[in-house]
Amino acid sequence: MISTKKITFSYGKTTEFSFPDIYCNEGETLLVTGSSGVGKTTLLHLLGGLLRPDSGEISIDNTAINFFSERKLDHFRGKNIGLVLQQSYFIEAFTVLENVALASWLATGQQKTEKAKQLLEHLDLSSQLHKLPSQLSIGQQQRVSIARALINEPKLLLADEPTSSLDDENALKVADLLEQLAKEFKTALVIVTHDSRLKERFPNQILLS
Repeated sequence: MISTKKITFSYGKTTEFSFPDIYCNEGETLLVTGSSGVGKTTLLHLLGGLLRPDSGEISIDNTAINFFSERKLDHFRGKNIGLVLQQSYFIEAFTVLENVALASWLATGQQKTEKAKQLLEHLDLSSQLHKLPSQLSIGQQQRVSIARALINEPKLLLADEPTSSLDDENALKVADLLEQLAKEFKTALVIVTHDSRLKERFPNQILLS
């Protein structure tokens, strides 16, 4: 579950954002939309603990994260927040399986290889486990990113433009998959996007302006 109260953020004195309050319970999906420049990515970075708000409060699983030290925030983020970014960043020398398992080791000190394998198989990637990320299609790379984000069973899953590079059929497949996994893993899912195709798919929406 994630909730925010009166959060603001500014880049110097030139750009200031005041964001509407957000609430998304476990297993639910919230769509955050808006045109370019209204702060969608900034909000995602705030929710993910990558930026700190100037004021207000961000709570994940009833824990206010914006008052943590950097070290405590890093530890909390690794265990409780999953990120699916617009650009998939992998260690290119590692296999698909190794990339996903590494995320568990970085967060917990335990490399959950078997769990990573099961998760990838669940996402129809059983034949891709030992391939390099560069050998996969964009859609397959996206599913690997989702598996990596879910390996630690986070309380919050954040997806930044997860469908923008996909055609209509695959965009809806990814949207359906994310929603299904959020329910299955009982994680709050926040999708930040300007993709108008998703507006009819998810009724729970916030428009930034």
